[in-house]
Amino acid sequence: MTATPDLASKPPAGTRRQMLGELWFYFRQNRGAVIGLWVTIALIVVALAAPLLAPHSPSMQYRDAFLVPPSWQEGGSTRFLLGTDAIGRDILSRLIYGSRYSLFIGAVVVTIALVGGIVIGLVAGFFGGWVDAVIMRVMDVILAFPSLLLALVLVAVLGPGLLNAMIAIALVLQPHFARLTRAAVMAERNREYVVAAQVAGAGRLRLMFRTILPNCLAPLIVQGTLSFSNAILDAAALGFLGMGAQPPTPEWGTMLAEAREFILRAWWVVTFPGLAILITVLAINLMGDGLRDALDPKLKRS
Repeated sequence: MTATPDLASKPPAGTRRQMLGELWFYFRQNRGAVIGLWVTIALIVVALAAPLLAPHSPSMQYRDAFLVPPSWQEGGSTRFLLGTDAIGRDILSRLIYGSRYSLFIGAVVVTIALVGGIVIGLVAGFFGGWVDAVIMRVMDVILAFPSLLLALVLVAVLGPGLLNAMIAIALVLQPHFARLTRAAVMAERNREYVVAAQVAGAGRLRLMFRTILPNCLAPLIVQGTLSFSNAILDAAALGFLGMGAQPPTPEWGTMLAEAREFILRAWWVVTFPGLAILITVLAINLMGDGLRDALDPKLKRS
């Protein structure tokens, strides 16, 4: 009892390695999740190595190469493997650099939403009473609005731009983390190890962040993974509507917006950014599903 209970609740290094090994064992049972993981890793590598992989600058305009089709199509050129857009920019290079923006958006949005949601959910679940009621009613009001519509309103108030779009999407996603954290905290706060920590003299902040929070992280990790793909989709939607990243930024949603008028006569200008969004979101969702199955004991297969 004299030992710090919250430290006692943490598994030793050997046990942590065993837990990680067990997590990987169950995760790899889901082939779709493993494929999603490798695709996500490949996207991260592409984003980090964009200057080395991109054959051209994403903003370079070739005046003699407007709407050049992909290299395998008649009229195409090996200079531009996936063709060019209406002002002569290489689509492949813009897609490669666009992966940086999409992954950056997802990481920043999930980080802001996760941190804010954890703090709000911890306060609501730990203190309960009128504090919980007020916080949860505010979260319910936010959840009552369609996420994209609310993000549009927030961006309209803050002004169009990538930074404001990320802030708006993070605020829209935050209630999901807050509600999940609150539910987990309410399930944990009366457990024996929490009572032991209170008896040992642990303060409220220590109880919340050192004792309870580590035991609530599993569902939050899964929610964060799935919200990553939602953030990319919402950012692309805002970019398509002209409220997110602004031209000439090579963001996939903005690329789609710029290509709308060329859908019928230059299919490649629209198809490849759309496929990039589809593959990225699908890979992250598959990885999130596998992570959920691996972390949930009820879903683990023997």
